[in-house]
Amino acid sequence: MLRAIFMIGLFAMLGLFAVGMVFKLFGGLVGLTFFIVGLALKVLIVGGLLYVGIRVLSPGTAERLKERFAGTRLTRY
Repeated sequence: MLRAIFMIGLFAMLGLFAVGMVFKLFGGLVGLTFFIVGLALKVLIVGGLLYVGIRVLSPGTAERLKERFAGTRLTRY
């Protein structure tokens, strides 16, 4: 019983050590990934607000922008 408890504790300590090493080695990549995701979210929010503003002030321009970036419009018969 005591041996099993010690083995579980040993494996838990080895697991914590392994996780710590992974984040020490790849911490920069994880940080860079979160930075890029945060930057993309900010650009998405600003672009969305600009599009909504253009949509309210000039619907024709917004439609042309939508067609340009979304591709050709499908017509239904």
